[in-house]
Amino acid sequence: MKRIRPATIAGLGTALPPSATQSELWESFFSERYTGGRRRLAERIFANSGVRTRQAAVSPLLEDISGWSTERRMRRYQVEAMPLAKEAVGRALTEAGIAADELGLFVVCSCTGYATPGIDILLARDMGMSASLQRLFVGHMGCYAALPGLGTAADFVAGRGRPALLLCAELTSLHLQPSDPRADIQQIVSHALFSDAAAAVVLIPATTPGGYAVSDVIALTDTTTAGYMTWDVTDLGFRMGLSPQVPEVLSAHVRAMVDDLLARNGLAIGDVDGWAVHPGGPKILDVVQEQLGLPAEALAASREVLATRGNCSSPTVLLVLDELRRRPAPPDRVVMLAFGPGLTLYGVLLETPSV
Repeated sequence: MKRIRPATIAGLGTALPPSATQSELWESFFSERYTGGRRRLAERIFANSGVRTRQAAVSPLLEDISGWSTERRMRRYQVEAMPLAKEAVGRALTEAGIAADELGLFVVCSCTGYATPGIDILLARDMGMSASLQRLFVGHMGCYAALPGLGTAADFVAGRGRPALLLCAELTSLHLQPSDPRADIQQIVSHALFSDAAAAVVLIPATTPGGYAVSDVIALTDTTTAGYMTWDVTDLGFRMGLSPQVPEVLSAHVRAMVDDLLARNGLAIGDVDGWAVHPGGPKILDVVQEQLGLPAEALAASREVLATRGNCSSPTVLLVLDELRRRPAPPDRVVMLAFGPGLTLYGVLLETPSV
């Protein structure tokens, strides 16, 4: 029997810092960090990343923070994250027609900055949220964090009958690593893909015209591959570890997980007209498209977000959803997919009242 969760996305807001083209970043900064064969390899990786432009709150074109301590980076996070987060949250609340003091739960996801009091407390104070507001901070889950955050917020709305807010805010630019002419490929890929953004979602216990209800959530973690994706805290920021085997693991699991999510709701892949897939990189999108048997246009929104905004970690899948819902004819049924450390795959089924 199909399970219905009466939590609907009533507002979605995004905020982006200034952007630069991939060619600017390569020619004016990153090209000088490598020599010889490593430089030629890095240039190919940047060119084949699928990214044309991406944004940074702390742009390497303006300041090189690669030698900064983690403490200094965390202090800068608070300064840069707050205005982006406030902008995204304000837009989501305005679209939803919800006042900040009506919220019952505030979920914040971030793996790129930590402090106490954090942006959850500071935003609640600055935006006039209730003193009785429940807060939940989700840290270090990485690129898939938006989906467990969305599921948790939806469960709260369904169980308590009160609005909830989800915020994903990431400043990957703060974790630029020190220059190393012999840098491993994982670091080159990381420097070529990642970007900064904030995205916020308001969920309410009612249906709205064109609003997406959170119908179901699914997760799958293959702990035998736990070392394939890492995000280590070092004295010089956070360092990404990214195995080239990640697409293979995704290939082995994504079809079965999606089939399970849809089958338990009486659906099949052909019943889905919208796909919001986290664009971890071109190979990730290629694997999902191949394993699900999707036409090229099915992942056009994901590829467009990768090209124009880069991989922003947890907010990225929400940026893709925003692209889909702004189309002249938005999809009625959307599957959101995101992937990250674990290796973990997450899926969310969204449906409009019309289906």
